[in-house]
Amino acid sequence: MSFDWNDLYRSTFRDLVRFIHRKVWDEERAMDLAQEVFVRALREEPERPRAWLFTVASNLATDEIRTVLRRRKHLALLKSEQETRASSEDTPQTDMVKQERWERVRGALDTLGERDREILLLWDAGLSYQEIAEATGLSPGAVGTTLARARKRLVTAHEEMERDHAAR
Repeated sequence: MSFDWNDLYRSTFRDLVRFIHRKVWDEERAMDLAQEVFVRALREEPERPRAWLFTVASNLATDEIRTVLRRRKHLALLKSEQETRASSEDTPQTDMVKQERWERVRGALDTLGERDREILLLWDAGLSYQEIAEATGLSPGAVGTTLARARKRLVTAHEEMERDHAAR
C-alpha cells in the first residue's frame, strides 16, 4: 500500500500527542507513546492509518495508565517518606490557581465514563466522526449523539467542581 507517512506524521503528530497527553497527563511520555504509535504503524501499514493511529494510541495510553498505577502502589511508602523530608517551597499564586484549575478539569474528565472520555479526546484530537467511529466501534451516526451527551456531562461535572471549589 502506497501512503505518504511523512504527510500523515506532520498533520497528525501534535493531535496524537494531545490525545495521549489527556489520557496520561505527562507530555514527555505522551510524545514517547506517539512515536511508538508511528513505529508500530510503519510495521503494520494499516488500511485506515489515521483511525488506526488513534486506536493504537488509546491502547498504549491505557497500558501506560495501568503501569503508572502499579508503580504508584509500589512506591507509595517511598513517596510519603520523601514528601515529609522535602522542604516546602512557595510557588507564585498564579501557578497555584492554574494548577488547581487543571486539577478540576482533569477531575471532571475523570468523572466521565470511559466511552465518553474516549469520544471527547478523539474529537479534541481532530478526528472526524467517521474516524472516531472506526476507532471506537460506534456507528458514525452514534458518534454525534454520544459526543453531544459526553460534552454535556463534562460541562455539568466541571460546573459542579467549580461550585464546590467556590464554596470552600
